[in-house]
Amino acid sequence: MPDKEDLLPHLFRNEYQKIVSVLINLFGIAHVEVAEDIVSDTFLSATENWSHHGLPDNPTAWLYTVAKNKTKNHLKRSHLFDSKLSPQLKRDSPLNEEIELDLSYQNISDSQLAMIFAVCSPIIPTASQIALALNLLCGFGAQEIADAFVTNKEVIYKRIKRAKETLKEANLPISQPSITEITERLETVLTTLYLLFSEGYYSTSQQTNLRKDFCMEAMRLNYMLIQNAATNVPKVNALMALMCFHSSRFDARTNKLGESVLYHEQDENLWNQELIARGNYFLNNAATGTHLSKYHLEAGIAACHTRKGDTPTKWQQILQSYDHLLQLEYSPIAALNRVYALSKVSGAKSAIKEAEKLDLKDNQFYYSLLGKLYSDVDPELALSHYQTALKLANATCDQMLIRRNMEELKSPEN
Repeated sequence: MPDKEDLLPHLFRNEYQKIVSVLINLFGIAHVEVAEDIVSDTFLSATENWSHHGLPDNPTAWLYTVAKNKTKNHLKRSHLFDSKLSPQLKRDSPLNEEIELDLSYQNISDSQLAMIFAVCSPIIPTASQIALALNLLCGFGAQEIADAFVTNKEVIYKRIKRAKETLKEANLPISQPSITEITERLETVLTTLYLLFSEGYYSTSQQTNLRKDFCMEAMRLNYMLIQNAATNVPKVNALMALMCFHSSRFDARTNKLGESVLYHEQDENLWNQELIARGNYFLNNAATGTHLSKYHLEAGIAACHTRKGDTPTKWQQILQSYDHLLQLEYSPIAALNRVYALSKVSGAKSAIKEAEKLDLKDNQFYYSLLGKLYSDVDPELALSHYQTALKLANATCDQMLIRRNMEELKSPEN
């Protein structure tokens, strides 16, 4: 449990999205702002009350009780109860009955699962999906999301607002997804969670704790899918394994100066063995059925990266996985990573031929890779590639890494 000073922000991060999901499930998606206002008012009351009277014995229970009371008061004093509540609420709760806000563990889980499938509707653009997921499902504010995306708060506000308006206009029901909906939309849900995790793991933001929070929230939502029998399928477990393997090396990816640390330079003692074990557990669970998803292949590659040592067998396995992955779904980053794996198996000259075929002239990582590959073949050309990469790099951590590689190339030892 966090100390007194950090308790309320901790509770806000963990409980805000739970209560909001239950209220949206109760009111319907058209009244998302009402739900957010009630929960925000609940936390405002907590700030005022706890500063004067001290912490209650059970802060979470206190929040739930106040949220229930504020919901009842709102319904009593507004016409929402008579004319604007969702059909499900009006059908189940006659006007003369007292509404009871169900904040049980099961209803919270059911509401959040329903919200995941609503937020990840294909009618919402991908960038807005991620912003809305971070806001509604994870409790992040617009400024925090903007910091992670390295953009301004107004851009994030607009994305969230447009996403909410789209959902309202579509009037999508907030309900447990049917088998048909799961089949049709699970891939979209997993894509959103994958991108949400990637935004934390590969973010150019210098706020390390915030980036970790994004990764942990993506894992929490993914685990919620695993806990539901209808969505506990192999590719969901494969994505969870991928997240665990990547998260296990989070602390080794940057040094104390905030500089990126390349894989071959990482301190393996900083790898989290518990997360690696969990990754292996979920990867084993994913090894059923006949469908091989991109998450299976990426999780397999990530698993190899958690094995200590630099053996030919390891890199051969990684290379084969990248070959399969690119056949299944091409991406420039995967292609570049495949070239690096090829260099470990067949040497720099073979890798250079493959890299130059890609011709990704607007990609900083392309030129950084060429700089690495040419370092022992043609140092002068390697330096030229690093200079081009530096011009294309926007993130400070990337620029620091490129400069460090250039300095090493210029040193007398080389």
